Order: sequence, then C-alpha cells, then structure tokens
Amino acid sequence: MKLFNSNTIFILLISWSIHPSHASTNLTSLVNLFIGTASGANGGSGGNAFPGSAVPHAMAKVGIDVSTAPRQAGYIHDNSSITGISLLHDEGTGGNTDGGYGNFPLFPFVGSCVGATNAPGCEPGIAARAALRAAGTDVASPGYFSTTFVSGIKIETTSTRRAGLIRFTFPAESSSNTTNYVVVDLTNDLGRSFSGGSISLTSEGRVELAGTFLQSYGPSNYTVFACYDFTPSTIQSGTYQSINSSSPTVFNISLTTKTLSTSLQFPFTSSVSPIQAGGLLGFNASQVTARFGISMISSSQACLNAEEEIPIWDWDAVQTASNDAWEDVLSRVLIDVEKENDTVVELLYSSLYRASLVPANFTGENPYWSSPYPFFDAMFCSWDVFRTVHPLLSLTSPNEWAQIVNAYIDGWRNTGYIPECRANTKPGYVQGGSDGMPILGDFAVKYGGRADELGVPTDDLYQALVDTAENTPPNWLTVGRQNTAWKMFNYIPTDWVDPSGSMGLPTREASRAYEYALGDFAVRQTALAFNKSQDDVFKYGNRSMNFVNMWDPNVTSDGFAGFAQRKFTNGTFAFTDPITCSPVDPVAHSCARGDDNDSGFYESSSWEMSFFAPHSVATLVRLMGGNETFVNRVNNYFTKGYFTAGNEPSFNVPSIYHYAGRPDLSALRIRNVVFTDFSTGIGGIPGNDDSAAMASLLTFHLLGLYPVQSTSQFLIGSPFVSSYTLFNEFFNTTTTFTVSGFDPATLVASPPAGSRLYVKSVMVNGVEKGSVCVLDFADVVGGGEVVIEVDGDTDAAMVRGCGEGLPDSLESGGFQ
Repeated sequence: MKLFNSNTIFILLISWSIHPSHASTNLTSLVNLFIGTASGANGGSGGNAFPGSAVPHAMAKVGIDVSTAPRQAGYIHDNSSITGISLLHDEGTGGNTDGGYGNFPLFPFVGSCVGATNAPGCEPGIAARAALRAAGTDVASPGYFSTTFVSGIKIETTSTRRAGLIRFTFPAESSSNTTNYVVVDLTNDLGRSFSGGSISLTSEGRVELAGTFLQSYGPSNYTVFACYDFTPSTIQSGTYQSINSSSPTVFNISLTTKTLSTSLQFPFTSSVSPIQAGGLLGFNASQVTARFGISMISSSQACLNAEEEIPIWDWDAVQTASNDAWEDVLSRVLIDVEKENDTVVELLYSSLYRASLVPANFTGENPYWSSPYPFFDAMFCSWDVFRTVHPLLSLTSPNEWAQIVNAYIDGWRNTGYIPECRANTKPGYVQGGSDGMPILGDFAVKYGGRADELGVPTDDLYQALVDTAENTPPNWLTVGRQNTAWKMFNYIPTDWVDPSGSMGLPTREASRAYEYALGDFAVRQTALAFNKSQDDVFKYGNRSMNFVNMWDPNVTSDGFAGFAQRKFTNGTFAFTDPITCSPVDPVAHSCARGDDNDSGFYESSSWEMSFFAPHSVATLVRLMGGNETFVNRVNNYFTKGYFTAGNEPSFNVPSIYHYAGRPDLSALRIRNVVFTDFSTGIGGIPGNDDSAAMASLLTFHLLGLYPVQSTSQFLIGSPFVSSYTLFNEFFNTTTTFTVSGFDPATLVASPPAGSRLYVKSVMVNGVEKGSVCVLDFADVVGGGEVVIEVDGDTDAAMVRGCGEGLPDSLESGGFQ
C-alpha cells in the first residue's frame, strides 16, 4: 500500500482482485490523505480534510487533535503540538474553527504517578498535553493512521464503522521500572465545550464515558458515549479531576495499584464547564492497545458496538477489512494508472476517497426516534453537497445513496421537514434554501422507477418535498424555508416580518430565492417522475421560475446590465454592488450566515449568484442579452477575479458556456480551474473541502462531466484521462468512456494552441449523439461504451458549438 507522510511517499503495489476488471493495482495506494490538511490560518488554504482512520461513511473517524486552531477536523499538517487522539471528527467542514467532536481523547506518556495532587511527571490536564511530532512521521492510508512523538512514543489507529483500535508503542529504552500511562479524557473536546458527563472504571479495566458538548455548527448540545478496553491489563488505574472550577488546571489524582471500580459524575450545566477530568491508566508494557466503541445511545451500547465489530483483537484483520472496504468504493471508477498522468491519478482517487467519508452512517444510533430506516449524520450541510456529492453518489454508490435519501425522508417523517444540516445528530443552521430538496429530486429522476428495489418509499419522498415546499416552520433558522413570504410575494422580500410569528434569519434574501426556485424545480421533477398531477407539475414548475423576480435590469457593473438584487415588499430593489462579497470587494462585507449580512447573498456575490439557475440557464442568457454578451460576461467574471473557487455557488460557472453553445470555452476554463486551484499538496483544496463538495467537483471535472441538479442530464466536458470505466452496482453495468485522440499536452492550466481538447463527437454504443454538450444518466450508467472524440481545431469547435442541441432549460421547453 501507499503510505503518505510529510517527507516521503512509500509505495508497495500488491495484487488485488476488484470488480469489474480485476485490476492488479491496489487502488488505496493511490490515495493521498494529506491533501487539504494545511492550516487555514492567515489566509491559508484550510481544506480541513481529515486524514485519520475511517471506513466509508463511518461514524468513527479516529485521528490526532492539535493544539492550534483553525482545526475543524482536529488535524493540521504543521508543527502544532498533539493534545490527544480522539474518536469522532468532522471532514472538510467550516463551522467552529476550534472544531467539532474530538471527544474522549487518549494521550500516552511515560511518567511516575504516585497519587499526589499535581505529582511531577503526572499532569493529565490539557495544558500539559502538548507533545511534538517527530519530523516526517505522520503516515496515513485508507483505514490507517500513525505518528510518532519526539519522545519516541508511536500512535497507530485503525477502525470499523462504530469501533476501532488505537495502539501505543513506547520507546524501547523505557526502564522496566518506569510505568507507561494513558490518559482517558472525559471533558476536553475540540471546542472545549463540556457541559456535563461521567466516567467509570470497572474492576475489569473497562472505561465507560458519557459527555454533553456543543455541536460544531448549530445552537444545540449533543450527548455522546464511549467505551474503552485495554490490553495488557493495567497495573495502576484511577481518576483525576480539577480541584474546583476556579482552579481547573490543579488536579486531584486518585490512583491505586489494584484495579478497582471508581467513577466521577458531573451534572449538566447550561454553560460550558471549565472542569477537567478523566481516567488515568498505568501499564508495565512497552505496547498498549485500546479497543473503543462509540454510541449516541449509551455507554453500554458503545461497549456492545466494540464487542460486535471487533470481537477479536486482531489488528491486521481490522486494517485489512477497512482497506478492502475502500478498495470496493474506489474500484467503482477504474483507470489505467500506469498509462494516465500521475497527478491526475492521485487527484482522482484521493477525491473519490473523500467523497465517501461523509455523510456518516449513524444507523442504530438515532437517539430521538425509533425507525426501521437508516439514520445518517454529518449532512454538513445540504447546501454544500447537493451540487456535486450526491450526483456523484448517484453514479458510483446507488445503494449507499438510497440509504442516505431514506435518512432525509425519515427526517421529514419525524419532524415535518426535510433535514438541511444535521450535525452531531442535531439540526444545524440553514445556510440557504432547504437544499435537501434537490437531493430528493435527483434521486426521483434517476432511480424513481426502481425506488422500491432500493427500499425508498416514493409517496413519502414526494410528500416530504411538498411539505417542505409549502409549510413554514415556527423557526426556519435550523430547518425548512420562509415559505410564507415565498408564496405571498413570489420572491423573498427584504425587511418583512411574517405576521404568523414564524421566524428565522432574515438575510441572504436574493441567494435564498435562487435556491428556493431550484427546490421547487425538484418538486416539479419528482411530480413528473412519479406521475403526479399535471397541476403539481405546472405549479412547481412556474414557482421555480420565480428567481427572475430578483432580477434588476437597471443595475450595471463593468458595462454589463442586469443583476440579482434584494427587493422590498413594494417591488422596488435594494441596491447591492455586484462585486460585494467577491474576492476583489474593497469593503470588508460580511457574506456569511449571520445577522450582520446586509448584502442579500450568502458566500457569493451578485456577479456570481446571477449565474445560478441550473434548471433554466437559457433564462439567464436571455436576461443578460443573448449568447455573445453572455459569453463575454462569463469571461469578465473570471478575468476580473470575481470567481471564488472555494465557494459552492461558483461550481457551475466554468461549464456554463455550454448554454451559449461554446463548450470549447468550458473545456479551456475547466483546465485552468483544475490546475490553478487544485493540487496534490497539503494546500491542494481551494478552501474547505466542505464535506467532500470540492472532492466531488474535482472528480466530475477530471471525468469530463458536470451534473445538472434534479435532472438526468450531465454536461459533457473534456476528460483528463484517456479512458475510464464506471461500475454501477445497482444496475450491474460497466460503462467505459474512451477519449479518441486524447492529448496529454492538454493537462496544463493553459493548453497550447492546436492541442486536442475540444469534443468533436460523442458515440454511445456505436450510435452518434446529436449533441456534444449533454449526456443522459442512462447513457452514463447504462453499460457499454461511450466514445468521446476530441480535436484541436479551435475555429471548428467554435462553429460546431453543441451540435444539434443545447443543454435543457425549463424556459425553452426542456426537462419534459
């Protein structure tokens, strides 16, 4: 396998039999877990990627935690000190810069604990836990992580869905008379948000924990449980705790040379407690292994999870099973790794890896209601992932995706609304629209005809969409939409108070309207797919065009007329400079989710958001003045620096030239974006990975596809590999994409003139498609061969355009 560390890449190729072509390369050897792990401080890339051990869609994500923020995933690839290794982490998110989860960390040290308060060499508090890593010792591969302290203590971990193993190897030079210790921390999560909990040590050496902490992106507390067992047996054990809340770094330490039952209890407090507490275990051994289980139900359930998933303490078996699970995921997209560009290979498989880390499968761990349906967490947030993550899962992982879709539906079934941003099992903040809606619409269009086989109830799916589209929750801060306003005005007004008393965060009015429109389009598409009434099709189709009501034709910028704007209840517009919140905004505007956002846009500028209507881009082309002006306007967006590669509203723009009949310009622009904004380095993600939104976007770019949300259409790009094969496990199909005339010279930010980049023709199983701009989902996963012919004739590509048909738009009669 391939183990990446900070200085060296180790490669060991081993034979591995995988579907569908029995490739000989171990695909996990191609994954670089350290992409996107640079610090986000001082303007850094801050991908917030998680490089610890996990299986696909795991609940347990085990990794080291560092002392400096921002550290949303616990880890930073720098010289920050390690404060412990913990069991749960987010992947690639924003939110609290101190990070979410990081619960119940372990920390090893060599010392002498004699049971006295603050004994020298025995200081278990977080301030004393600041071990430096030895240079170049961080090593990771799918299902495995390791690092070594400068003291010589080595940490390794591997895991299953809800359990895992952590191994500490102490320096061989440690005296046989010196005890090696492991701290089991109860109170210090990444956010330092402990609000109550308990720890108990049994006479058998088992440690059970429960703690309540603040979620990483939302207003609520959550409670989590863990269970640890250790081998070999302890020779000392006990607890430590702060003397009092005013002296939280001074400890009472109670140890005994016999393993006795003992416990600590801290009642829930509405505010964060400064108390520090935990367990302290001593071992007369140079190697100590901890088995853990986690749960959101109880500590006893956590113990059962550990016993069920790791009944035998066989490290190699657990690590091999994790590696095998990742091989299965990665083998769903196969390329000839010996033939293709090394950088592209590494980017592709590293992205496919991150795209299956989340959302997390918490099935069996739902603490709120009993249900036969799956329960997933880390939907963090639907706003981030609906554009790329779920469309990618629709191609590669339909069975897993159906489970996730069922979790969305079950959220509606038990709360009345489709979940938007579930984090730490609690509703998080709504970022824009209720953006789980396009996800359900996507499933309905692609798999609705066979939803029963996937266990997805279509009537419930449709009703979940309708209820979320029609009803307004009492507080749409954490779930649902401001539908009262949307239905009353046909837009989202500025400075309006709902007379019903329903409340939320009344900002981001313009961008929310664009997202509400797409949500209604998802209802319309689902109504078509499930043969619902034509009245519903027309109703939600018409409502999906309401984004035009936010369009002010009189606003100009850089000589271009017409931009999305906020709007008052009397129909007049509230001006926002179109460059506000762009990378070149000269004023420090707040464009995030907060009550200080007065721009009307969320993580985007009007320049950018004005391009967002994936279901009717033809409308935007018309509003902006026709094809030529539209192309010039897109060019201006990039050349003036308004493009924000790290924010999701930018995702569709590099390929939007297709809608003006210029796929040649899309091909050029996507090459530039990939090689300018992504890399295989620790800073290789342009901003947060955002729950693999960036990873999935990059995957689509490399494969030469871009999904149109809640439709079966994919825009055809120019692939970065000469061929690849998609395996769809549900349809049991293998579809091979071959690029006829593939030119490696195009694999640069600015391909040289004459290099073969432009799509000239597309053949599906020997039949030429009329359009070189669009493929249907059925073509992509239908099996057989898709041949994409490319050439380097710029003039011919410009004249050819899309061939016989532009991508669909609702305004021009598409999506019927």
